[in-house]
Formats: sequence, structure tokens, C-alpha cells
Amino acid sequence: MRIQDMEAGQSARVVRFADNDRAYRQKLIQMGMARGVVFTLLRKAPLGDPLEVNCRGVLLTLRRGESDGVEVEAV
Repeated sequence: MRIQDMEAGQSARVVRFADNDRAYRQKLIQMGMARGVVFTLLRKAPLGDPLEVNCRGVLLTLRRGESDGVEVEAV
């Protein structure tokens, strides 16, 4: 599942990252969104872009294209 497929208030665990953009993957990991981390989707913009997530107490705003590279599973 992708982050953009989640509903607001739903929690998920990061399963893996796509291999297409290593620099952005490293940036996400530095911000706390590493594999195995549980986060909550707080809200989506009306057109689905951007997405706001709470990851380890940090609020991250992700563009839809950026979040496509993160595979998650619902918890």
C-alpha cells in the first residue's frame, strides 16, 4: 500500500523504499521515517497533495510524488 492510499487518522508501518531516488530515501530516513517505523497520516490536502504525517512526534509534509516511493502496511 502507498501512503496516499491511507485515510486520515490511519496508522501504518514503513515496509520498504523504492530504489529510484536514493537521495530522497536518505532524507526520509534522516527525518525519522526508517523501515519498521509506525506513523500516522494526519491529513491530506483536498486534491491529495501534500500529505501530512506524524512520524515519531515529528510532523512531515510529503508531496504525493515523493511518498510514492514508500511502501507501507496498515497496523
